[in-house]
Amino acid sequence: MAYAYLYLASDEARYVNGAVLCVDGGLTI
Repeated sequence: MAYAYLYLASDEARYVNGAVLCVDGGLTI
């Protein structure tokens, strides 16, 4: 999950809004 937080905090994610990021490794509970 840390990689998702780092991505969202980076400049590359400036156009990401309203997206759902799945960060559970494909595991569904």
